[in-house]
Amino acid sequence: MTSDGSKSKGEGHRQRLRDRFLAHGADGLTDSDMLELLLTMGTPRRDCKEPARELLARFNNSLSRVLDASQQELEQVKGVGSKNAFAIHFVQAVARRYLRERLIGKEYLRSSREVGDYLLHAMRGLSRETLVAILLDASYGILALEEIATGTLTAASVHPRELVKTAMAHNAAAVILAHNHPSGNTNPSEQDRRLTRHLYLALALCEIQLLDHCVVGADQRPYSFADHGLMEEIRQHCRPILSGTG
Repeated sequence: MTSDGSKSKGEGHRQRLRDRFLAHGADGLTDSDMLELLLTMGTPRRDCKEPARELLARFNNSLSRVLDASQQELEQVKGVGSKNAFAIHFVQAVARRYLRERLIGKEYLRSSREVGDYLLHAMRGLSRETLVAILLDASYGILALEEIATGTLTAASVHPRELVKTAMAHNAAAVILAHNHPSGNTNPSEQDRRLTRHLYLALALCEIQLLDHCVVGADQRPYSFADHGLMEEIRQHCRPILSGTG
Protein backbone atom coordinates (compact mmCIF):
# COMPACT_ATOMS: atom_id res chain seq x y z
CA MET A 1 0.00 0.00 0.00
CA THR A 2 1.06 3.59 -0.59
CA SER A 3 0.87 6.24 2.13
CA ASP A 4 -2.65 7.20 1.06
CA GLY A 5 -3.87 3.61 1.39
CA SER A 6 -4.03 2.81 -2.33
CA LYS A 7 -2.32 -0.16 -3.92
CA SER A 8 1.19 0.33 -5.29
CA LYS A 9 1.74 0.12 -9.03
CA GLY A 10 3.55 -3.22 -8.61
CA GLU A 11 0.81 -4.76 -6.48
CA GLY A 12 -1.83 -3.61 -8.96
CA HIS A 13 0.11 -5.26 -11.78
CA ARG A 14 0.43 -8.55 -9.87
CA GLN A 15 -3.26 -8.51 -9.05
CA ARG A 16 -4.08 -8.07 -12.73
CA LEU A 17 -1.94 -11.13 -13.50
CA ARG A 18 -3.76 -13.13 -10.82
CA ASP A 19 -7.14 -12.01 -12.15
CA ARG A 20 -6.10 -12.95 -15.68
CA PHE A 21 -5.09 -16.42 -14.50
CA LEU A 22 -8.38 -16.89 -12.62
CA ALA A 23 -10.34 -15.86 -15.71
CA HIS A 24 -8.38 -17.69 -18.41
CA GLY A 25 -6.04 -20.16 -16.69
CA ALA A 26 -2.46 -20.59 -17.88
CA ASP A 27 -3.47 -19.61 -21.43
CA GLY A 28 -4.03 -16.07 -20.17
CA LEU A 29 -0.40 -15.64 -19.07
CA THR A 30 2.91 -15.55 -20.88
CA ASP A 31 5.89 -17.56 -19.60
CA SER A 32 7.30 -14.31 -18.24
CA ASP A 33 4.04 -13.60 -16.39
CA MET A 34 4.09 -17.07 -14.82
CA LEU A 35 7.67 -16.70 -13.66
CA GLU A 36 6.94 -13.26 -12.27
CA LEU A 37 4.13 -14.64 -10.12
CA LEU A 38 6.32 -17.54 -8.98
CA LEU A 39 9.10 -15.16 -7.95
CA THR A 40 6.69 -12.99 -5.97
CA MET A 41 5.90 -16.02 -3.80
CA GLY A 42 9.47 -15.80 -2.53
CA THR A 43 9.71 -12.01 -2.37
CA PRO A 44 6.15 -10.64 -2.33
CA ARG A 45 7.16 -7.00 -1.79
CA ARG A 46 9.60 -6.79 -4.72
CA ASP A 47 8.98 -6.03 -8.38
CA CYS A 48 9.84 -9.34 -10.07
CA LYS A 49 9.13 -8.45 -13.68
CA GLU A 50 12.76 -7.89 -14.71
CA PRO A 51 14.16 -10.99 -12.91
CA ALA A 52 11.50 -13.08 -14.67
CA ARG A 53 12.60 -11.74 -18.05
CA GLU A 54 16.27 -12.29 -17.13
CA LEU A 55 15.57 -15.91 -16.22
CA LEU A 56 13.94 -16.62 -19.56
CA ALA A 57 16.75 -14.92 -21.43
CA ARG A 58 19.38 -16.94 -19.53
CA PHE A 59 17.65 -20.26 -20.25
CA ASN A 60 16.92 -19.87 -23.98
CA ASN A 61 13.37 -18.54 -23.48
CA SER A 62 12.33 -21.95 -22.13
CA LEU A 63 10.10 -22.06 -19.06
CA SER A 64 10.84 -25.76 -18.61
CA ARG A 65 14.59 -25.10 -18.50
CA VAL A 66 14.10 -22.45 -15.85
CA LEU A 67 12.09 -24.90 -13.74
CA ASP A 68 14.74 -27.59 -14.21
CA ALA A 69 17.68 -25.32 -13.36
CA SER A 70 19.73 -25.87 -10.20
CA GLN A 71 19.67 -23.54 -7.20
CA GLN A 72 23.12 -22.25 -8.13
CA GLU A 73 22.13 -21.57 -11.74
CA LEU A 74 19.01 -19.69 -10.69
CA GLU A 75 20.86 -17.51 -8.19
CA GLN A 76 23.36 -16.44 -10.85
CA VAL A 77 20.57 -14.42 -12.48
CA LYS A 78 20.40 -10.80 -11.35
CA GLY A 79 17.52 -10.21 -8.94
CA VAL A 80 16.99 -13.90 -8.11
CA GLY A 81 17.85 -14.93 -4.56
CA SER A 82 17.54 -18.06 -2.47
CA LYS A 83 13.88 -17.41 -1.61
CA ASN A 84 12.96 -16.97 -5.28
CA ALA A 85 14.86 -20.14 -6.24
CA PHE A 86 13.08 -22.03 -3.46
CA ALA A 87 9.69 -20.94 -4.82
CA ILE A 88 10.59 -22.22 -8.30
CA HIS A 89 11.92 -25.55 -7.00
CA PHE A 90 8.95 -26.04 -4.71
CA VAL A 91 6.42 -25.56 -7.51
CA GLN A 92 8.42 -27.96 -9.71
CA ALA A 93 8.41 -30.58 -6.93
CA VAL A 94 4.66 -30.23 -6.42
CA ALA A 95 4.05 -30.64 -10.16
CA ARG A 96 6.19 -33.78 -10.29
CA ARG A 97 4.39 -35.35 -7.34
CA TYR A 98 1.00 -34.45 -8.84
CA LEU A 99 1.85 -36.03 -12.19
CA ARG A 100 3.28 -39.13 -10.50
CA GLU A 101 0.21 -39.68 -8.32
CA ARG A 102 -2.16 -39.00 -11.20
CA LEU A 103 -0.34 -41.58 -13.32
CA ILE A 104 -0.29 -44.21 -10.58
CA GLY A 105 -3.98 -43.62 -9.90
CA LYS A 106 -5.02 -44.63 -13.42
CA GLU A 107 -6.94 -47.90 -13.69
CA TYR A 108 -5.20 -48.73 -16.95
CA LEU A 109 -2.63 -47.25 -19.28
CA ARG A 110 -4.12 -45.93 -22.50
CA SER A 111 -1.03 -44.87 -24.46
CA SER A 112 2.70 -44.24 -24.47
CA ARG A 113 1.88 -40.51 -24.66
CA GLU A 114 0.51 -40.55 -21.11
CA VAL A 115 3.73 -42.08 -19.87
CA GLY A 116 5.75 -39.67 -21.99
CA ASP A 117 4.05 -36.63 -20.47
CA TYR A 118 5.01 -37.74 -16.98
CA LEU A 119 8.55 -38.81 -17.86
CA LEU A 120 9.34 -35.60 -19.73
CA HIS A 121 8.44 -33.50 -16.72
CA ALA A 122 9.97 -35.80 -14.10
CA MET A 123 13.27 -36.76 -15.72
CA ARG A 124 14.42 -34.17 -18.26
CA GLY A 125 16.20 -32.02 -15.68
CA LEU A 126 18.19 -34.80 -13.98
CA SER A 127 21.97 -34.31 -14.13
CA ARG A 128 22.80 -38.04 -13.91
CA GLU A 129 21.45 -40.93 -15.94
CA THR A 130 18.66 -42.61 -13.98
CA LEU A 131 16.73 -45.77 -14.81
CA VAL A 132 13.15 -46.03 -13.54
CA ALA A 133 10.57 -48.78 -13.88
CA ILE A 134 6.82 -48.27 -14.24
CA LEU A 135 5.25 -51.43 -12.85
CA LEU A 136 1.93 -52.63 -14.27
CA ASP A 137 -0.63 -55.26 -13.37
CA ALA A 138 -2.15 -57.72 -15.85
CA SER A 139 -4.65 -55.07 -17.04
CA TYR A 140 -1.86 -52.50 -17.47
CA GLY A 141 -2.96 -50.57 -14.44
CA ILE A 142 -0.02 -48.75 -12.88
CA LEU A 143 1.07 -50.23 -9.57
CA ALA A 144 4.14 -48.12 -8.81
CA LEU A 145 7.11 -46.19 -10.15
CA GLU A 146 10.51 -47.22 -8.82
CA GLU A 147 14.06 -46.00 -9.37
CA ILE A 148 16.29 -48.94 -10.33
CA ALA A 149 19.75 -47.45 -10.96
CA THR A 150 21.68 -44.19 -11.37
CA GLY A 151 24.97 -43.37 -13.04
CA THR A 152 26.34 -44.91 -16.22
CA LEU A 153 23.64 -47.30 -17.42
CA THR A 154 24.97 -50.36 -19.24
CA ALA A 155 24.18 -54.07 -19.26
CA ALA A 156 27.18 -54.49 -16.96
CA SER A 157 26.20 -51.80 -14.45
CA VAL A 158 22.45 -52.44 -14.14
CA HIS A 159 21.78 -55.65 -12.24
CA PRO A 160 18.77 -57.54 -13.64
CA ARG A 161 18.07 -59.03 -10.22
CA GLU A 162 17.25 -55.55 -8.84
CA LEU A 163 14.65 -54.98 -11.54
CA VAL A 164 13.22 -58.49 -11.22
CA LYS A 165 13.12 -58.23 -7.41
CA THR A 166 11.30 -54.89 -7.62
CA ALA A 167 8.80 -56.17 -10.19
CA MET A 168 8.04 -59.30 -8.18
CA ALA A 169 7.70 -57.34 -4.92
CA HIS A 170 4.83 -55.43 -6.56
CA ASN A 171 3.44 -58.58 -8.21
CA ALA A 172 3.87 -56.82 -11.57
CA ALA A 173 2.83 -58.55 -14.79
CA ALA A 174 4.52 -56.00 -17.06
CA VAL A 175 7.12 -53.24 -16.93
CA ILE A 176 7.91 -50.05 -18.82
CA LEU A 177 11.48 -48.81 -18.42
CA ALA A 178 12.68 -45.25 -18.84
CA HIS A 179 15.99 -43.47 -18.51
CA ASN A 180 17.25 -39.99 -19.26
CA HIS A 181 20.04 -38.66 -21.44
CA PRO A 182 21.40 -35.54 -19.69
CA SER A 183 22.84 -34.46 -23.07
CA GLY A 184 19.26 -33.97 -24.30
CA ASN A 185 19.59 -36.34 -27.27
CA THR A 186 16.85 -38.98 -27.11
CA ASN A 187 18.25 -41.33 -29.77
CA PRO A 188 19.03 -44.68 -28.09
CA SER A 189 22.66 -45.73 -28.10
CA GLU A 190 23.88 -49.24 -28.83
CA GLN A 191 24.41 -49.55 -25.06
CA ASP A 192 20.74 -48.69 -24.56
CA ARG A 193 19.73 -51.43 -27.00
CA ARG A 194 21.96 -54.02 -25.34
CA LEU A 195 20.67 -53.07 -21.90
CA THR A 196 17.07 -53.39 -23.08
CA ARG A 197 17.71 -56.87 -24.52
CA HIS A 198 19.47 -57.85 -21.29
CA LEU A 199 16.57 -56.74 -19.09
CA TYR A 200 13.94 -58.11 -21.49
CA LEU A 201 15.44 -61.59 -21.11
CA ALA A 202 15.69 -61.32 -17.33
CA LEU A 203 12.02 -60.33 -17.01
CA ALA A 204 10.80 -62.83 -19.60
CA LEU A 205 12.39 -65.72 -17.67
CA CYS A 206 10.15 -64.69 -14.76
CA GLU A 207 7.11 -64.39 -17.06
CA ILE A 208 7.03 -60.60 -16.80
CA GLN A 209 6.58 -58.54 -19.99
CA LEU A 210 8.84 -55.64 -20.88
CA LEU A 211 6.49 -53.45 -22.90
CA ASP A 212 8.67 -50.45 -23.68
CA HIS A 213 11.83 -48.53 -22.92
CA CYS A 214 11.65 -44.74 -23.16
CA VAL A 215 14.61 -42.38 -23.49
CA VAL A 216 14.01 -38.91 -22.04
CA GLY A 217 15.86 -35.83 -23.28
CA ALA A 218 15.32 -32.11 -22.79
CA ASP A 219 12.24 -30.58 -24.41
CA GLN A 220 11.33 -33.12 -27.08
CA ARG A 221 9.04 -36.07 -26.47
CA PRO A 222 10.69 -39.22 -25.08
CA TYR A 223 11.89 -41.80 -27.59
CA SER A 224 9.78 -44.97 -27.32
CA PHE A 225 11.36 -48.30 -28.29
CA ALA A 226 7.87 -49.71 -28.85
CA ASP A 227 6.70 -46.87 -31.09
CA HIS A 228 9.82 -47.23 -33.26
CA GLY A 229 9.57 -51.02 -33.62
CA LEU A 230 12.61 -51.79 -31.47
CA MET A 231 10.69 -53.84 -28.89
CA GLU A 232 9.51 -56.16 -31.67
CA GLU A 233 13.12 -56.52 -32.87
CA ILE A 234 14.17 -57.42 -29.33
CA ARG A 235 11.35 -59.96 -29.01
CA GLN A 236 12.43 -61.61 -32.25
CA HIS A 237 16.08 -61.60 -31.17
CA CYS A 238 15.30 -63.15 -27.78
CA ARG A 239 12.70 -65.71 -28.91
CA PRO A 240 15.24 -68.48 -29.81
CA ILE A 241 17.06 -67.95 -26.50
CA LEU A 242 13.88 -68.20 -24.46
CA SER A 243 12.68 -71.27 -26.38
CA GLY A 244 16.02 -73.00 -25.89
CA THR A 245 16.87 -73.09 -29.60
CA GLY A 246 19.30 -70.15 -29.60
